[in-house]
Amino acid sequence: MAEVDLTRREALRALVEQLSLEQLEKNLFRGTSSDLGAPAVFGGQVLGQALMAAARTVDNGHAAHSLHGYFLRPGDKAAPIVYDVDRIRDGGSFTTRRVVAIQHGEAIFHMSASFHRRESGVEHQRAMVPVPAPESLPEQQRLALALPIEFRFADGRPPLGEGTWGPSGQTWLRTVDALPDDPLLHQAMLAYASDYSLLGVSMQPHGLDFRKPGVQGVSLDHAMWFHRDFRCDDWLLYEADSPSAHGARGFCRGSLYSRDGRLVASVAQEGLVRVRA
Repeated sequence: MAEVDLTRREALRALVEQLSLEQLEKNLFRGTSSDLGAPAVFGGQVLGQALMAAARTVDNGHAAHSLHGYFLRPGDKAAPIVYDVDRIRDGGSFTTRRVVAIQHGEAIFHMSASFHRRESGVEHQRAMVPVPAPESLPEQQRLALALPIEFRFADGRPPLGEGTWGPSGQTWLRTVDALPDDPLLHQAMLAYASDYSLLGVSMQPHGLDFRKPGVQGVSLDHAMWFHRDFRCDDWLLYEADSPSAHGARGFCRGSLYSRDGRLVASVAQEGLVRVRA
């Protein structure tokens, strides 16, 4: 990788540490939070930590293939989050876990995750759209913070909130520095990164931005499917679109491709998009 700003490298190191979690008991884990400038804990962080907590109770022969989570309450950035894992089922091919994230005695998030033992089978995938190489594009620093993820728009659209654009987008992303060779960490990191920009595509046709006064954008749920192995410290193309926005809710979906065109993950999310006077 190119020379990385030390502040951003430290932000990535801190995120890796946060995703590692502290084990309190057989099925209990504890995580801390970073302040990304929003009023509450970033939803992608809770997603990644919950996935890590679930996976820490699963046999090494099984890898995560899907997760479905609901954000119930805003997370307190100043307080630790406890993850309580329920071992729903241990099967020969599939293992299921349920995770509840708790703060101040209340559930702020719950998730079901499924893990699959590796096996061979038929294969096909939707092809990746042709886009410019990430090296030819400028970085899009969406927030005035040292983010651990690097983003580059591959479709020429303006930054969120500057003008309008159709309800779709193609964005290259990767971590700002190399990660350890742990497939679970790369899955948790991608879950974290997938929440950064997905809801934004439902705001683009309306010229809205999370940072504009009166605009409230909050993730309500998040689903993710992992199809193939990948590295989150190598470029991934995030193709996203929003088929519908109605009733103060925006629905979005995304496909994530490795640089060589392999479809590695799919995402779906509905979020609150509220505009106040």
